[in-house]
Amino acid sequence: MNMTTAVKTVFSKYVTFSGRAPRSEFWWWVLFTVIVSIIAYALDNAFGWDYDSMQSAGPLSGLWSLATILPNLAVTVRRLHDTDRSGWWIFLTLIPLIGALVLLYWYLKPGTPGTNRFG
Repeated sequence: MNMTTAVKTVFSKYVTFSGRAPRSEFWWWVLFTVIVSIIAYALDNAFGWDYDSMQSAGPLSGLWSLATILPNLAVTVRRLHDTDRSGWWIFLTLIPLIGALVLLYWYLKPGTPGTNRFG
């Protein structure tokens, strides 16, 4: 899967929390969102829309974040499903550092071969 296919897949499954997302889909999506976020931030600064870089985003950055919050959650849950874990494990992010490291490890692991309880 390439970046274009991954982005199209994630946007076509905008709020689909069922099914599975392979590593390539997840990581291409992450790279795409980081690149667009950097561009939006740069444009906010170029137009003088950066109100306070430590407190709030400019309008483009804010709109991008708002537009991608649901697809980000959906692809993350589907990635957890690919490793045969419930999407509820996403709440590990509430545990500082340890939760994020555990989730990162799971995101990096290959998915379960064949079918699992999520597809």
